[in-house]
Amino acid sequence: MTLTDTVKAAPPPVGGPANDGSAAVRRAWRRFSPYAYIAPFFTLFAAFGLFPLIYTAFVSLYRVELQTPGDMEWRGFGNYTALFTDEFFWTSLRNTFTIGVLSTVPQLAMALGLAHLLNYKLRGRTFIRTAILLPYATSVAAATLVFAQLFGRDFGLINYVLGLVGVSPVDWQTGTVASQIAVSSIVVWRWTGYNALIYLAGMQSIPGELYEAAEMDGASRWRQFVHVTLPGLRPTIVFTTIVSTIGATQLFGEPLLFEGSISGGISHQYQTLGLYMYEQGWGFFHLGRAAAIAWVMFVLIVLLVGVNALIVRRRSRKEAGR
Repeated sequence: MTLTDTVKAAPPPVGGPANDGSAAVRRAWRRFSPYAYIAPFFTLFAAFGLFPLIYTAFVSLYRVELQTPGDMEWRGFGNYTALFTDEFFWTSLRNTFTIGVLSTVPQLAMALGLAHLLNYKLRGRTFIRTAILLPYATSVAAATLVFAQLFGRDFGLINYVLGLVGVSPVDWQTGTVASQIAVSSIVVWRWTGYNALIYLAGMQSIPGELYEAAEMDGASRWRQFVHVTLPGLRPTIVFTTIVSTIGATQLFGEPLLFEGSISGGISHQYQTLGLYMYEQGWGFFHLGRAAAIAWVMFVLIVLLVGVNALIVRRRSRKEAGR
């Protein structure tokens, strides 16, 4: 080996160009690797979340029919003005509110009670926790079809039980209040166990020393629940309230499958905003009108969530000022 070959084969000195280049690559990787890790999520969100939202807003400004989606006629806010002058829109909005209240309030109250019971040491509580989650895992189609049979007018189990106590049969699919109660009961049945487990997880994160101190002060279990459990569960209650509000605004499967009608009954007595949007888009083929309804629902959800957040913030400030 000649002297020239030895010089060529010798490694670069420490701190030379090769080491500087690898160090620069490592520094760049440390800086940009977090963005690389979260890039798949934001890519999917942009493709299946952000783009459909923006495109729906674009379509809502045009007259678009399902048979000819390529023919678009500019309407501006015409779809929105036509929407607000349609009596069925206000009917579906009112139905969405009433069904949301009828399903959300009992659902969260029952979930809170179940979680409070499961928080104590009971025999077979692991089995009970699993069992109350089964309705959530059940298909909405299967659950709604079963409840439709239970609420049948002539041969339904509910009317049979009511007849045993002297109550005449109720037409659960025609009456306004009755049909909304029936649809709400499906939502309550499916989501109570899910929210109960969320409340249970929140209860188990409350320090046990607070209960011990309350018990030493002579507080009963009810007072412990009111003065220790509920304040500790406030963030969890806010979360479940917001999620339930969003779910109630988007309610679709239960009212659709309850009678199999996209109009929500003969007189639209339980048609929600989700069903109304489906009827306009895939029943009457007005895609522009359906896109406008979708954006109204989006704005409504944002407003409801904002109101909930504002109420919670004001309550927190009042308690902090005491």
